Amino acid sequence: MEDKKVLLSVKDLEVKFRVRGRILTAIRGISLDIYENESIAIVGESGSGKSVFTKTFAGMLDSNGFISNGDIIFNDEELSNTIVTLNAAGKRELNSITDKLNAYSPLEFGADTYKKILDLESEKRAKETLSDEKDQEFNKRIADVKFKKTEEFNLKQTFDPKKEKDKIKESEKKIKGYEDEIKAILRERENLIAQHKADVAANAAYLADYNRKLQALKDQYKNEIAKAVTKEQVARNSVIAKEIYLSVGRFGYTKRRKYVSRLLADFKKALKMGENIADEEVKIKLFDNVMYCQLVDEAETKLTGRIHINLARVTDPEDWGQTRGKKIATVFQDPMTSLNPIITIGKQITSIIMKHQNCSEVEARVRAIEIMKKVGIPNAEKRFDDYPFQYSGGMRQRIVIAIALSCQPKILICDEPTTALDVTIQAQILQLLKDLQKEYGYTIVFITHDLGVVANIADRVAVLYGGQIVELGTVEDVFYDSRHPYTWALLSSLPQLAQRDTELYSINGTPPSLYNKIIGDAFAPRNPYCLKIDTIEQPPMFKVSDTHYAKTWLLDPRAPKIEKPEIIRNIHEKFLKIYNVTEVSENA
Repeated sequence: MEDKKVLLSVKDLEVKFRVRGRILTAIRGISLDIYENESIAIVGESGSGKSVFTKTFAGMLDSNGFISNGDIIFNDEELSNTIVTLNAAGKRELNSITDKLNAYSPLEFGADTYKKILDLESEKRAKETLSDEKDQEFNKRIADVKFKKTEEFNLKQTFDPKKEKDKIKESEKKIKGYEDEIKAILRERENLIAQHKADVAANAAYLADYNRKLQALKDQYKNEIAKAVTKEQVARNSVIAKEIYLSVGRFGYTKRRKYVSRLLADFKKALKMGENIADEEVKIKLFDNVMYCQLVDEAETKLTGRIHINLARVTDPEDWGQTRGKKIATVFQDPMTSLNPIITIGKQITSIIMKHQNCSEVEARVRAIEIMKKVGIPNAEKRFDDYPFQYSGGMRQRIVIAIALSCQPKILICDEPTTALDVTIQAQILQLLKDLQKEYGYTIVFITHDLGVVANIADRVAVLYGGQIVELGTVEDVFYDSRHPYTWALLSSLPQLAQRDTELYSINGTPPSLYNKIIGDAFAPRNPYCLKIDTIEQPPMFKVSDTHYAKTWLLDPRAPKIEKPEIIRNIHEKFLKIYNVTEVSENA
């Protein structure tokens, strides 16, 4: 993969959901590079995090979901390159930003003293309130009782008001008890804080010493920030002001002013703390909500820059409008959930083309008919004005693919697009995706639990379990030289490998609860090859080869040597025998 460009780089991604008063961690620290023009399959059981992981690429998480950590860097030249014109009003705004940065810059000189002031105030606040450990203890107690209350409320909703009045009354009594318990914990917390404040107020010697130290630090800080701005600071601020203007230039006036105010406040705070605001990593962090745009070139009437696109930090709907559909498109499992039943097929395709490609309705119709032909719709001109119900299941899925490809995206996410189709149509859709990939050059991210489909579509495979990638490699690596026990279990479950008059293999147990913190290897409770260390410590990602990695303690040099299950040994030869094949071509 060294010769291929990284199109999407996921680093330490963590995704959480707020569910019934608790936090569920669906994705736990995934890192993955996805390359241009490749096909990568995301494989795992239901609940492993496959769909949630790929939904983060297009900003399609449910409203209760959020990215709590990590980055998703999208390398797209067209989106990254930015030009902002500088008219008279723009120059005034740019000068205003520069002046404010210059006014804030002396704060750098007093950064060390300012930190000492914060530490002193924090020490007094800790004495007057609660320590972090004690505060966390109270919060945990409250959260646990709130969860019990929510569960009891949900249970009460299931009772029949006419037949189960006694159960409803009992449930209401328990809910009232939980509410009283929460109030009691809050009172305990308030009383403890009040006691701490009273103890500090009564300690005259401590207060006198605190006030003396604080005043001395404030006087020192006032003298330090009275220094003049240096030439180096002015030159740095000039560049940063232009980068601020570039980063917000795509927005309208009101939104632009709002973001400029936020950015200036963040830069002021960073200068107070002594951060090096010229450092690129620091700037990327400070530009978090609008995406950092690096200054590339400047002229009298325009600025040119390159945006650092981090999809994990995109919050503005206008920014998602430039990415979702246009650069990253999705094909879902059931085409009828993607198609509007009361709008003609042609109208649904042309509306997307007109939105993202700024063309007339006549031009959009020509392009729509062309893409309909490419996805294999016969008599495209005649079927252009048909409704979704007039198409078969396979044809509807072809239309969804046509809509997804109508704007020629860089990444096509296929979320189990063949699951609802029969085997013959499934093979046709897979072949269609591969043929169109050769023509359009897009990257396929294919989500599935069917390893048979993986062999037909993918170049690489990422195996997910419990919100983590547990094995990553080429199709050959994962099928013929798999190393993780979970991958062994998935391969053993292939019905093609079952012998006559024997039971199909199934994985015992269920995936772990993602509400709780997982200790050790998430697969350990279901792993027949579990080691003691699996229950204690999470395994690192071991390197098997330049293309193959697996997250299992079995690859540690100190681990006992364990053979993979008999059913998947020599799996290549078994497949050749099953399908009566003597030679396998490169594309087989």
